[in-house]
Amino acid sequence: MKDNIDIQISEKPLSQQICQTFVSHPGAGGIVHFVGTVRNQTQNKSVLKLEFEAYVPMAISEMRKIAERAAQQWPVQKMAIHHRVGTLAIGEIAVIISVACPHRKAAFEACSFAIDTLKETVPIWKKEFFEDGAVWVAAHP
Repeated sequence: MKDNIDIQISEKPLSQQICQTFVSHPGAGGIVHFVGTVRNQTQNKSVLKLEFEAYVPMAISEMRKIAERAAQQWPVQKMAIHHRVGTLAIGEIAVIISVACPHRKAAFEACSFAIDTLKETVPIWKKEFFEDGAVWVAAHP
């Protein structure tokens, strides 16, 4: 499964097309993508921008473990997990998870597992900026 997993943390914009190309597989009946973007509001406050920081070596290791665990639970053929770090504007992509499986239900379930687990376990931190200040958010993107 190792060659079928693509894990990246980048300061550059993420590409849905790169993830789509990576997970393409002739046996895939279902490919699911989760794309998390920076929204302009949280708890009725206008968000100006976000900053993401990561402990990169550990984050990559944890993201790989998520993909490997997903492949043990579902028939994952290929999976990509890409995350941004740095300053992101409203509308920019913070995270992409792409999963290819023989059937759509497994692809949806594996993708959902991956984003939920990433938010709980991967050392990536988010700082939200508002007109009246900024705050570190406990939850991930």
